[in-house]
Amino acid sequence: MFVQVCLYFYCKCLWRCLKFVVRKLTGRCELQRICYSTKPGAARTMKIEASLKGSKSKRLQTSVSVHPDAIEKTIDDIMELKRINPDINPQLGVSLQACLLQIVGYRNLIAEVEKLRREPYDSENPQHEEMLLKLWKCLKPNSPLKARISKQWCEIGFQGDDPKTDFRGMGLLGLYNLVYFAEWDTEIAQQVLSDSLQPKYREVTKKEISQFSKAEWEKKKFDKAIGYSFAIVGINITDLAYNLLVSGALKTHFYNVAPEAPTLTHFQQTFCYLMHEFHKFWIEEDPLDIMEFNRVREKFHKRILKQLQNPEMALCPHFAASESLINM
Repeated sequence: MFVQVCLYFYCKCLWRCLKFVVRKLTGRCELQRICYSTKPGAARTMKIEASLKGSKSKRLQTSVSVHPDAIEKTIDDIMELKRINPDINPQLGVSLQACLLQIVGYRNLIAEVEKLRREPYDSENPQHEEMLLKLWKCLKPNSPLKARISKQWCEIGFQGDDPKTDFRGMGLLGLYNLVYFAEWDTEIAQQVLSDSLQPKYREVTKKEISQFSKAEWEKKKFDKAIGYSFAIVGINITDLAYNLLVSGALKTHFYNVAPEAPTLTHFQQTFCYLMHEFHKFWIEEDPLDIMEFNRVREKFHKRILKQLQNPEMALCPHFAASESLINM
């Protein structure tokens, strides 16, 4: 343990000495070198974020958590602390401001998403009820809901006759995402819902015939639950998106697609992408039955994480809800 501590401080001191030498040789501080040598996007913003957090200056460390309205003043403080003349380096202030807007915006987005996740669905709240009914109308426009408490809810993938019990895990966040998907990508959402309800027929192979009795095979080759429950999976994918956000994995994506602060709309757009991609992934995986859901979900999660490790990565959806955001 002592050796590890000594090694840590040795490396830290060595790194600070190296930075000092490079600054003397180039005439530029680390923030300048990053902004001038790295193109805008996740690569630059994440390096700036790491540099600020790792600084020995408390003022620089706290700059990543300031209020959005204080960013301009924070930039001035950074320039003053680093003894950088803004008249000689005008582009540096612009670049730092863009990075800080993304960094601070990401933190604020986590707080906003967390607030929605913690807010339970309330059937006594007219706004909550209105959103739930909107979900039905968007997904089943030609099938009027006969009653608020109805087995019809199972048709869009809820578990019982009252959906409010299914939102416990993700709170209002699950409902917000489902409604956004159904409202802004209606055609795709309806197609995914339709596909999820379709029974799946599988051809019998000689190997499989030898493993199962005829009765067992009949049950496995044609299983009405071979698809999945659309709404329940939507809430589950909301959980996946939430964990990607909180863990910081989505920084790569958001820093590449949001020129300033990422918003709740960006998060919902990302949910649409994940929902669509999971649907395709589910079909590709060809699971035997719904009991394999957790395995497929975990494999899909690892695939997305691997993609997000690429600093150039942007999860670019190819449907209506994201067109305006991708071109920002």
